[in-house]
Amino acid sequence: MCFDEFKAAENTPVKQAVKDLFKASAGYEPLAIVNNNVDYSMVVKGDKSTRKMFMQEQRREEKELNLGWIKQMSTTQAQLREKMALFWNNHFACRAKQGAYAQQLANIQRSNALGNFKTMALEIGKSPAMLQFLNNQQNLKGHPNENFARELMELFTIGRGNYTEQDVKESARAFTGWGFDRNGEFGFRPFVHDNGQKTFLGKTGDFKGEDIINILFEKKETARFVSNKLYKYLVNETPDPVHVSAMADVFYNANYEIKPLLEYVFTADWFYEDKNIGNLVKSPVELIVGLNRQFNINYQRPEVLLQFQKVLGQVLFYPPNVAGWPGGRSWIDSSSLMYRIKIPSTVLNGGVIDFTGKADPEDEAFLATMRTQQENVNMHVQAQPDWNKFLGAIPKGMNKTSIAQFMLEPKLSKALMSSINQSTDTRAMVIELVSSPEYQLA
Repeated sequence: MCFDEFKAAENTPVKQAVKDLFKASAGYEPLAIVNNNVDYSMVVKGDKSTRKMFMQEQRREEKELNLGWIKQMSTTQAQLREKMALFWNNHFACRAKQGAYAQQLANIQRSNALGNFKTMALEIGKSPAMLQFLNNQQNLKGHPNENFARELMELFTIGRGNYTEQDVKESARAFTGWGFDRNGEFGFRPFVHDNGQKTFLGKTGDFKGEDIINILFEKKETARFVSNKLYKYLVNETPDPVHVSAMADVFYNANYEIKPLLEYVFTADWFYEDKNIGNLVKSPVELIVGLNRQFNINYQRPEVLLQFQKVLGQVLFYPPNVAGWPGGRSWIDSSSLMYRIKIPSTVLNGGVIDFTGKADPEDEAFLATMRTQQENVNMHVQAQPDWNKFLGAIPKGMNKTSIAQFMLEPKLSKALMSSINQSTDTRAMVIELVSSPEYQLA
């Protein structure tokens, strides 16, 4: 939150503030960075030179898509929509080989971020990105591929312990025939679909993929599984079983509408308890976006944001696996903490930062467009924060302690308080605040 947003919401009751939050996120603006009308089959048929040129273009599009979403999150008024889209992007973790497919998947998650979870799950299951990533394009009658069926249950809906291996096999049979054409359009292929009887979670019938999803959403375990993940994302990394159970009731009874669930959480007394304030570790993307929003930062070389993501351990659109980033305290290790503390001061002071480390093989292609051959890269950040706007928005009469309390979620330590009291320059004090361990928490 920026100072001007704080001033607007300072005396607003919680319920009204929540209404305002949803109102600001009511609109939806799709990402339209990558050309969606690409016939990828023609690339496969092309010669080596054609394929090379296409891959170069793909890397450029992937970079632009990444930076485009970062910019959208950094500037939009629809903050809740983008925050939830980031959650769903990790819940339905996927690495798409084509930029257009990655963009389409992100837009499915963004358009449904505050809508209906079941609708989103069905659309994502039929997206070319997910069909390709979890091999359902190769799921054929007589040769079932279980990847999507397994992850749908284990990671996306009811969670481990609520299904058997036989359920996976029967579910995979139901999803045979799901695929997409060369234009990336979903298509059901009846000639490769298994029409036989299937028994899934105690029900028997000639099920298709849609039937499996319907059955999964009839199970309250789905509401409980997702509510538990949302609690860890929004409230506390250590879930409270009573609160999670209450969330699951709301979610299930609302037929998986996301808005009523979030309204319940944001207006619950326990959401504002001390133990749930300033205890969550910001993800790398949240840290970067938060800085951009607070200081209206303009980057002459936006590609540096890709390096920020890499060294902090979260490159948008490149999750480590289908389970996504584990989040929480796993975001912090000795290397990433050093960069987390150094990046804010470097950005706000227009300094130089030394990027050390090697991305995983698949990340290398993504980052190749802005890396040198050296593994250690000294890079001028070339960022221009709008200090006049930031400092000008601080309410008159607001003392140093109040500024610090606004900038940081956790309670101020004695050491930090001492440093703040000795500061004679507001700008220098603010840079010290965003360079503190406390700034890593939300």
